[in-house]
Amino acid sequence: MGHPYLDGPYPRAYAHRGWHVGGGQENTLAGFTRAVDEGFSYLEFDVHASADAVAVVHHDPTLDRTTDGSGRISALDSREIAGIRVGGTEPVPLLADVLAALPGTRCTIEMKSAAAVDVTLPVLERLDAWDRVCLGAYDERWLQRARRAAGPRLCTSMGQTSALGLRTRAWTDALPAPLSSLPALPFTGQLAQLPRRFGPLTVVDEQLVRTAHAAGREVHVWTVDDPAEMTELLDMGVDGLLSDRPDLLRDVLRDRGAWT
Repeated sequence: MGHPYLDGPYPRAYAHRGWHVGGGQENTLAGFTRAVDEGFSYLEFDVHASADAVAVVHHDPTLDRTTDGSGRISALDSREIAGIRVGGTEPVPLLADVLAALPGTRCTIEMKSAAAVDVTLPVLERLDAWDRVCLGAYDERWLQRARRAAGPRLCTSMGQTSALGLRTRAWTDALPAPLSSLPALPFTGQLAQLPRRFGPLTVVDEQLVRTAHAAGREVHVWTVDDPAEMTELLDMGVDGLLSDRPDLLRDVLRDRGAWT
C-alpha cells in the first residue's frame, strides 16, 4: 500500500482547513500558508465544483457561513466566486492556486460531490501533484471513479463503506477462533481518516489500529483539539491527527520529541 504521499514526516500532523487559530479564516490560502510557515507539512481541506467546472476550496456547499457571499458554489461560476471574501477579507481559493503556492506540502483533499472528482483530477494532472495529494470522500463511488481514472498514481483514503469494513474487521479480529475468521466487508484506500467517535459508537480504538496496521493501512483521526486526547491517540498508535488547534498539536508532538 506504499505511496509517496506517505513518505513525509511521521506522525502525520495536519492543520485541518489550514491555520485558523485566533481569528484566522478557515480554508484560505492565507491560512494554509500560515500553517506551512508554522512548520506543518500536511494540510486538510475540501473541494467543490463551481458552475463552470472549476475546483474551489471550501467546506460547506454554500458560501453563507464563512463569507460575505451567499448561495451554492455549484450554482456560481468562478468569476463570481473570485469577488467573494472569507471573513470579509480573504479570497475563496481555487485548488490549483493552493497547490501551486505550496509545492512542498502534502494535502488531503476531501471531495464534497461527484462533480468535484471531475474538476480535481485535471488539476492534479496539470500540476503533477500525484505524489503529494491524498483524495478523500464520504461516498465510496466517487473514490472508485477517481481510482479508475488515475490508477496507482493516486493515493486515497477510505470512504464510508470501507471505513465500516475496517471497523467490522476489527471487531471480528477481536473474537476468539473460529469466530475471528468470519467474513467482513472489504475496504480500499491506503489510509483511513476516521472520527474518534460517531455518536455513541467508538470508531477508533486499539483493536482498529492493530487491524489497520496488519492490513498495511494508516489510521488518521479527526478532528482532535484536546491535548489529552491527542496524547491518548498517539499512545494508541494512530499515525496521524487532524486538528483545528495545530498550535496545541505541535506542542504535544514537541513534548513527545516527535515534531519534525
